[in-house]
Amino acid sequence: MTKTITAPRRMFDAPAFDFHSRSGLDFMQTMLRDTSYRPPIGDTLNFTLVAVDEDRVEFHGMPLQAHTNPMGGTHGGWYGAVLDSCMSCAVMTRVPAGHIYTTLEYKVSLVRAIPPETRVAAVGIVQHAGRSTGIASGEIRGIEDGKLYASGTATCLIMKAPPQ
Repeated sequence: MTKTITAPRRMFDAPAFDFHSRSGLDFMQTMLRDTSYRPPIGDTLNFTLVAVDEDRVEFHGMPLQAHTNPMGGTHGGWYGAVLDSCMSCAVMTRVPAGHIYTTLEYKVSLVRAIPPETRVAAVGIVQHAGRSTGIASGEIRGIEDGKLYASGTATCLIMKAPPQ
């Protein structure tokens, strides 16, 4: 038997962002101030942007029962999506006007299970940002207990924005 799961989907409703004249840091700061710029993945996985500085981005989140694997633990994909977001968005803070980025690869090391409904902070920090690549590291830590739950690294490709 096959079961189809459907859920309401909110489209990315932000006004068009001009990557030709504004930097990635400007975009991230706009996303922090204006929720219409936030992508739907944060709603789906229950995490949100809380801080942006050059080279550093922080998200807060809480895995829910909907994010668990068949054994009841937080699914590894939740860790991966949150770490990819914080690390790659940290690289975004170094992307110059007229450029965009995408994640080339990321690695996640799970240190311990995040119990569902545990509030966590995910921090991404740039290690290198050049003309064509950016590298960042990240950690997920419990907000109340300070425990390290996961760490990771990401490599991003930085490229010219397509013509308008």
